[in-house]
Amino acid sequence: MTDLRYPVGPFVVETAPDDAWRRARITEIEELPARLRAAVHGLSPEQLGTPYRPDGWTVLQVVNHVPDSHMNGYARFRWGLTEEQTPIKLYKESLWAELADSRTAPPEVSLSLLDALHHRWVILLRSLSPEAFQRTMVHPENGVVDLDRLLGLYAWHGRHHTAHITALCERMGW
Repeated sequence: MTDLRYPVGPFVVETAPDDAWRRARITEIEELPARLRAAVHGLSPEQLGTPYRPDGWTVLQVVNHVPDSHMNGYARFRWGLTEEQTPIKLYKESLWAELADSRTAPPEVSLSLLDALHHRWVILLRSLSPEAFQRTMVHPENGVVDLDRLLGLYAWHGRHHTAHITALCERMGW
């Protein structure tokens, strides 16, 4: 791995999503809380305070970032399902990661939040028809995006950040 920023590679938009692809992404979202919990299991406070790469967030900031991002993702799905061409509100994740709760909240707080959030999200996702995933929103930088793209993005996002932690643990011999 040469680029520590993208341990699973950069996000790639699926050009022909189908039901099997959607089921696999929903399963990834369902399994993320357990995978993230396993990635940080047994880490000491010092290890949690270690950046996953030079100039990167600490493991703790990564753990606390995932539910921040996925709360936004869940809300975006709900807006996308209930509003027409709704704009996606961006947030400054780098600034959120510097807030006190992102730097100091114990990992279990965010892991518990992620458990509940993903439970609700998966219920919603599994209820959707293939046509529902075609609903679109307007991203201020990427233009019109459909819910299939967001599904792929958030599944990748969970793999991406879990791999930040597991790759660090592997490099450090933890």
